[in-house]
Amino acid sequence: MTVRHDDLRVTWYGYATARVESEDGTVAYTDPGRYGVLSGEWTPPGGGNPKEAAHPRATDHRPMDADLVLVTHDHHYDSEGIERVAADDATVVVYEGVDAANIDRDVKPVDDLPFEVVRIGEEDHVAVDGVGDVWSVPAYNEPDGPHADADGSVTHPRGLGVGYRFTVGANGTSVFWPGDSDALDAFAEIDASLFLANISGSVCMSAPEAADLAGRMDPDLVVPIHYNTQAFLEADSATFASEVAKRSIPVALDESAE
Repeated sequence: MTVRHDDLRVTWYGYATARVESEDGTVAYTDPGRYGVLSGEWTPPGGGNPKEAAHPRATDHRPMDADLVLVTHDHHYDSEGIERVAADDATVVVYEGVDAANIDRDVKPVDDLPFEVVRIGEEDHVAVDGVGDVWSVPAYNEPDGPHADADGSVTHPRGLGVGYRFTVGANGTSVFWPGDSDALDAFAEIDASLFLANISGSVCMSAPEAADLAGRMDPDLVVPIHYNTQAFLEADSATFASEVAKRSIPVALDESAE
């Protein structure tokens, strides 16, 4: 299923990878790749044959058509995934803290990507010609928050990554992707028509926390992503959708990524 919202079509491929296309053909991707979500090789929670369980669209995505690619942090950086989706003239916006030297996977250094690469700060703004505007916001786990260990250590300390509020296409429809973060109070102040909600819990906001955030943001539509691609990301999307609907906010599930 592809979710339609205003002049946008939204497709979730699994993990943090979402494709957003406007009516004028402008295409943006959030955090493309990892866990085989773009090649049909990921194994869902509970195991099973990866090929039989593959996302039905994983090998059917439109390759190399992205005008804009957004990368939030090291955990979501996949150079091969970027090269699978980005057009030759794509702009790849990467948080300045992403460093291949700190990643224990085989990835290219960001500067070696064969595209126009724009490094963005923790609170920054980039206008991408012909695509739209990109705003970065701090994304992190609070040391005294619900996803911190007893000693205050967290998987996503401040400075590791960002979320993005971006617009796509001639109509400038706004989208918010928080990346891997707690449901920070600052997010509630973000004006976005479409909220790509991270509902996985564990190392970032849970489904109940994301539903509460949606209620405070009051977007025009919520589409949950970043759940169930791996066992540690397991979430009850149906309950999440019900909780968001109780707040009189439209929500759409794209469950074919499972």
